[in-house]
Amino acid sequence: MPTRLRTLLPLVLAGLASLCAAEASAQPYTLLIKGGHVIDPKNGRDGVMDVAIADGKIAEVAPAIDAAKARKVVDAKGLYVTPGLIDMHAHVFFGTEPDAYLSNGLVAVAPDSHSFRSGQTTLVDVGGAGWRNFAQFKANIIDTSKTRVLSFLNIVGVGMKGGPAEQNMSDMDAKLTAMRIKQHPGLIVGIKVAHFQGSEWDPVDRAVAAGKDADVPVMIDFGGNTPPLSLDALLNTHLRPGDILTHMYAHVRGRMPIVNAQGQVEPFVIAARKRGVIFDVGHGGGSFLWRQAVPATKQGFFPDVISTDLHTGSMNAGMKDILNTMSKLLNLGMPLTDVIRANTAKAASVIKREDLGHLGVGSEADVAVLAVRNGEFGFIDSSGGRMPGTQKLECELTLRAGQVVWDLNGRAAPDWATMPTEAQGGNATRPRRTSSQEQ
Repeated sequence: MPTRLRTLLPLVLAGLASLCAAEASAQPYTLLIKGGHVIDPKNGRDGVMDVAIADGKIAEVAPAIDAAKARKVVDAKGLYVTPGLIDMHAHVFFGTEPDAYLSNGLVAVAPDSHSFRSGQTTLVDVGGAGWRNFAQFKANIIDTSKTRVLSFLNIVGVGMKGGPAEQNMSDMDAKLTAMRIKQHPGLIVGIKVAHFQGSEWDPVDRAVAAGKDADVPVMIDFGGNTPPLSLDALLNTHLRPGDILTHMYAHVRGRMPIVNAQGQVEPFVIAARKRGVIFDVGHGGGSFLWRQAVPATKQGFFPDVISTDLHTGSMNAGMKDILNTMSKLLNLGMPLTDVIRANTAKAASVIKREDLGHLGVGSEADVAVLAVRNGEFGFIDSSGGRMPGTQKLECELTLRAGQVVWDLNGRAAPDWATMPTEAQGGNATRPRRTSSQEQ
């Protein structure tokens, strides 16, 4: 290399570095969502604001942020900007094991195939894995999904395999369940009891014992015995404040409904809410009836948390997705802010992940941009009954850790004519998450 070139090269490099630094200083934000109506219940935000993102984090939320400070600007005028939605009752332990139901079986749903298009950035698998096969669930699903996947561990050690496996009380071990949860704090966020068809209270009591040991909530899918066990006893004797009754608007064989034959919400149900028991929709394929939801909501008994009970049966029936389920509550009179809270700040609080479900500065930039469509719509319950509605939620844009992962109408995309002409595509594979990234 000539001497003059060797002399000039450091100056050129320094100049380029200075230019890059100046550009970064002038545009500190990677993305700016501008002009949307922000609903961020945890931080008390409910109005038109801009949301700036840098390095995968929420960098600023303010009424007016200079667009020149961002490398990309998304126009969200007329839309709602919310924290990424949390589905607290999903089944995503997808696999190909024969007759494995929702525990490495074909009835569960691969997380990324469903989450982002619905504004969801966190899915909580409830009961798919037990202490025996959680490692398989983590390796196959949690570590390979772009969606944040958390877990409620089944009190049954083998998980939600269906049939006789879920009746095996000898495999319901409170000590080992709590031990597994303590090995993965923040990743395993609760315990699930489901599908038990006996008259014993042992599954519930063992789950609660494990919940006390590991300091996590318990979710109960209650029913299955004839005659039904007392729902009052479950809610007001066996469960603790912070524990969860899912399928709140169900009326299934073997379980008392929350709305009685006279059309009234049972007084013991109201008493349970007052003592801190959480009521979750858990729509599913058979657990949401208008004949329960309509009278309950008319009496002001709305859910604490709105969830899907996602699996291949529910997503292809009346439930469809989280936004369709949220839209049902919106049309039943639940205020939009409360509907958003139920799937963001409240859900995060219930699972004790206060780092999620909000747009606080410094938090991971999980964001949903939603539209409320007005028109004539129809909503179907789990019995096939239709109710008309005039409002429907739709997801325009989803960000996971600051990255655009769903863009319905190309709001964050450049015009095609400005794109480079190089050949596209490749054979890159998705890396597994490290232990520091798993939560």
